[in-house]
Amino acid sequence: MTPPEQTIIFAGVDGRTRTAFPAWYAQRHSDADPVSFAEAIRALPRAVDTKIAYNNPYTDEWIPTDRFNAIVDPERLERQAAGDTDTDPLFHVPTDSYAVITPTDVYAPLEEVLRAETHEGRTLGELVFGEIRQYRGGGEIHMDILFDGLSVTLPERNEPITMGVTSGYDFFGGHAVYVEGFARDSYCANSIRQLTDRQTVKHVGEVGDFRSWWETVLAQLGLIADDLAAFIDDASEITVDFTQVPFDVTEFYELLEFPTYLATQAASDARAAATTPTEIDLWTLHSGATYALTHFFNGKEGAALDRYVRRANDILFNPEATVNAVTQTYEQQAVDATTHDGQTGLDSQVALAQLDRVGQEVRAKATRFERREAALRARLSTITE
Repeated sequence: MTPPEQTIIFAGVDGRTRTAFPAWYAQRHSDADPVSFAEAIRALPRAVDTKIAYNNPYTDEWIPTDRFNAIVDPERLERQAAGDTDTDPLFHVPTDSYAVITPTDVYAPLEEVLRAETHEGRTLGELVFGEIRQYRGGGEIHMDILFDGLSVTLPERNEPITMGVTSGYDFFGGHAVYVEGFARDSYCANSIRQLTDRQTVKHVGEVGDFRSWWETVLAQLGLIADDLAAFIDDASEITVDFTQVPFDVTEFYELLEFPTYLATQAASDARAAATTPTEIDLWTLHSGATYALTHFFNGKEGAALDRYVRRANDILFNPEATVNAVTQTYEQQAVDATTHDGQTGLDSQVALAQLDRVGQEVRAKATRFERREAALRARLSTITE
């Protein structure tokens, strides 16, 4: 992933909160100097709108317009006015329908919810920790907000999968304010993203009731934690025998449209974690994909990463879609390799037959995933409504 320009590590909702990192997180951030969530939010660049004008080249006259506004950083405006010529305060020039939403507009209501909501006798404000990543001069923000103790622990591990949300926005018109379910597998520091549908608030019109928004989002986390363990348990029972299919583990990920550099890393992790490197269950294959995306993805946070995350999550939550995607891509490759007389060749015919058998086995077990996903979405929808 493209490194952020700055990362803020936080723990606890405010300065009055006594919060320590869980051991697994403290180990990975031993050199961090954490601040509270409230301090971290207030340290982020703000934005305001200001009037603009355009130049008439025939008269060299600057003409004001009310159709657009400049979105700028007020602190950089001040530094520029003091003579700092290297400072660029401008974020974006949108139409006059754009409404600035500041970090405190969004996340100060979350602070209130964290102080009020509890988990096992402690407020969420005592449990919260995570990081905030800044890009493009702080005009683009992404953050992971996690809750120590709100977690899933698998039978064969001591390290939990810690639940939380990922959220962010930008001042460039590219990202509306968003939030979605998120988890961090502390066993391998893998990020499991898009555990819920993404909720967004656009920079248009009146700023919404963010407190109710956050209450709804956090209420969903408990439901997800309850079901995540069951999805993992079921996925662990479905294996792909790579001696019986016409591709190896790296090619499996490539057939899911992962680029080769990510497919190679995912396959390496999956084989290392599997009991038998040639027979790997879907949970381990999913973990390999999240390992590659968390530690080796070389693009920006955004649409490209989101696409690969959806592919990875299908391995865990929708195995039938995964098998269908692999089969369709392989079939297309077979078509592309068809000879001029229409013959696919014996190897391709045998391979497609092998894939069909794997698909039948997965589809026979996939019903439980579909039922569980439908039930979970129904419960999440009830909370949202």
